[in-house]
Amino acid sequence: MSASSLIAVLLTLTGLFAYLNHKFLRLPLAVGVMGISLTFSLLAIVGQHLGLPLQRWATDTLTHIDFSEALLNGMLSFMLFAGALHVDLAELREQKAIIALLATVGVLISTGVVGLSTWMLFRYLGLSIPFLACLTFGALISPTDPIAVMGLLKKMNVPKSLSTKIAGESLFNDGVGIVVFLLALRMWSSGSKALEWHHTLLLIALEIGGGIALGSLLGALCYFLLRSIDNYQVELMLTLALVSGGYELASVVHASGPLAIVTAGLAIGTYGRRNAMSETSRRNLDIFWETLDEILNGMLFVLIGLQLLVLNLERSYLIAAVCSIPLVLGARFISLALPIAAVKLLRQRTSEISILTWGGLRGGISIALALSLSPGHIKEVLVISTYAAVAFSILVQATTMPMLLRARFGANQAA
Repeated sequence: MSASSLIAVLLTLTGLFAYLNHKFLRLPLAVGVMGISLTFSLLAIVGQHLGLPLQRWATDTLTHIDFSEALLNGMLSFMLFAGALHVDLAELREQKAIIALLATVGVLISTGVVGLSTWMLFRYLGLSIPFLACLTFGALISPTDPIAVMGLLKKMNVPKSLSTKIAGESLFNDGVGIVVFLLALRMWSSGSKALEWHHTLLLIALEIGGGIALGSLLGALCYFLLRSIDNYQVELMLTLALVSGGYELASVVHASGPLAIVTAGLAIGTYGRRNAMSETSRRNLDIFWETLDEILNGMLFVLIGLQLLVLNLERSYLIAAVCSIPLVLGARFISLALPIAAVKLLRQRTSEISILTWGGLRGGISIALALSLSPGHIKEVLVISTYAAVAFSILVQATTMPMLLRARFGANQAA
């Protein structure tokens, strides 16, 4: 199947599923489209047993799609930029200490807790999964997914300070999480628990610090170019050039592409929209990026739902995956509570930490990282466990979040 045919199939399914969701379910786009896509996958599996070749056709289609490549080097940069455009940088600065803490220390704590607890779980269930493989799983599942989180926040009237914490953490912790994932994967692949720490610190500095520095530089350059013209078509093309070219440049200089694009998006969203664009340009910029974000979001969650067709649904793997869900949630709670309690940056109440825990959705980034692992039974266990955590967060956590907010803040705080 050609690339154009694959895109046509994905866009067709996304459009149909989005229509069905809007017409009948009225759920947030990610939740509704993924739910319908999962239902479609289950029907395809049942239909295969009835003699219908639907599952075989869908599976053949999916084998032509490199999910990791499509997301990490295709969709991700555009969706991150679209999300960062509408984050209030002033609010982000007010919460910078706690966001930085949760996006770094929180990810490390969660990685360790998930790694240790799932290693013990898998051993109890008789699955031979090395500790370093479990640590790699902890690294890929710990960051919250900015795409899923931003989609959730759009649908709810969350208090500003809480919304900024959730959005800010999700925008920055995926870049950190990818670095931690690469380090854990390197340890696992080399079979060594020891790393040369000066090389490790240099990698972290280059990836994280370099990504933020590059994003600031590119954002400033784009800002001055936007100020020099007043033509919204050209301004839109400049933002597209910033996202696509900036993400590729980050990979060339070994900086974090996600952090570079988020930083550039925050700069353009705050200073560019306010000081470098006319009202017409701002309006068209918002419409364009919101529409592109919705299309890519829909396609992503259709792909996530269809991934069910190619998973090895062995009974022991499914049991391990289901049992790992509360471990991932527990690690999320600990990774929030410990840093906050240790430095006393906030007088957090347990209810707010609970909301941050429940609102920490996982999504396509975790699945893409899991699918990038080397083939084998260990990958199958980790992919299914990742899929279970992602599906639970999107289908259960996202749909029950409004009830949690109403219980915490009152009926007027959840849409």
